Amino acid sequence: MPSLRFADRIRALGRGRRPRAISVAIANLLPLVGVVALGWNAAALMTLYWFELGIASGWAVVRGLFAGRPSEVEREVLISGPLAQRRVGLSLPRTDVQIRLSSLLVLPIVVPILAVVWAFVGVLTVGVVVDGSLSPNALDTVTLAILAVFVGEGATTLVEYFGRGEHRDHSAQTAVTGVFARGAAIFLGAMFTVTVLGAGTLEDDAPISAIDPAAIGLPLLLGIVAVKFGFDLAGLYGDRLAAFDESSALDLGFSYDPPPPEPVDGSLAEPVETVRQPRRSRVAGALTTPLDHPGLWYVTGVFAFVGLLFAVGGDWPTAGTLAAVGVGVPLALAALDHELRYGLVEYRAGDDALVARDRLFGVALWRVEPWDETGLRVERGRLDRRLDTETIVIELRDDEYRIPGLADPAPILDVFDRRPDRPDG
Repeated sequence: MPSLRFADRIRALGRGRRPRAISVAIANLLPLVGVVALGWNAAALMTLYWFELGIASGWAVVRGLFAGRPSEVEREVLISGPLAQRRVGLSLPRTDVQIRLSSLLVLPIVVPILAVVWAFVGVLTVGVVVDGSLSPNALDTVTLAILAVFVGEGATTLVEYFGRGEHRDHSAQTAVTGVFARGAAIFLGAMFTVTVLGAGTLEDDAPISAIDPAAIGLPLLLGIVAVKFGFDLAGLYGDRLAAFDESSALDLGFSYDPPPPEPVDGSLAEPVETVRQPRRSRVAGALTTPLDHPGLWYVTGVFAFVGLLFAVGGDWPTAGTLAAVGVGVPLALAALDHELRYGLVEYRAGDDALVARDRLFGVALWRVEPWDETGLRVERGRLDRRLDTETIVIELRDDEYRIPGLADPAPILDVFDRRPDRPDG
């Protein structure tokens, strides 16, 4: 019988829920053994749970980095919005795994949030319980348990997430949502522990730092372990519970179906005409983009305020430099945003569809068939009248595409069968 390749063995191990179930069992068996056989107190238990949350957050970031579906980023967001439309990524050799550009845009936001959650749980709960309450023996055993949890979480990610191919069904956002539920479980458990300890060991005027973690008994410690195990089981089999009774399923607003990973079909039947923004529209659009993003001028306000302080102190060179930076940074960001949205995009019009194609990465951004649109209109605002250009708006059932600043929109309008609405009727 031929031996399986390493990748095939990983996929075979990843079938079903066995890897995750084993990881959950190990993560809950360790504190049970510690409490029953090693004499752990509440401080040791909370320390393990806190590091477990940090380990889970770290591996969640790894899963988000290699998520197979593009992340959901609002198209109107400055710079990140148009960048997220580029469904490109860096593929890892000899695998179907890649690092998507949209994931790199989301993780700089997700990572600080996870760090704040971990620090919040630690400072307000675990830090209170653990302060000076871990014996050297308990510290050694807890450290070994933390290493075991790290290895178990990593093995589960390798076998189940990558080996079973779950990464194909996740975006960077959905890959990290489970960590917040675990954080909530650990936070509630820690708060319950602190409350019980405080009620049983503190006098009315005693500070919270006087809590004695050793005062909590074995039955209550076992109860905390059981509650944590219940939360983990709910996370493991939550989809089955929801399928059993969808009417009672709890929607926290975190889960959603991420966009499909397939690239947009950019093929067109000949003949194909290509339309781009003229140079005058690109320059004018870059200069007027700050009007669509007023938040850019908050940056100017900050630099202006600091520059004013230097001006009051007589340091005019520094004040002038800050003023120039305060104006130049918003304009530079606006120019980059406009170039990504329109300047670096070409519109390819064929008999069967209109395709917006990015010239920077060479990928199709969106595609509209002649029967997809629900409305078509031509607008001429003040800028269009000054530049002698037109803006096309293609309305869909649940979206619309704007193509501003075109000198000759006829090839795009010819794709569609309907006559466009114009301001002059």
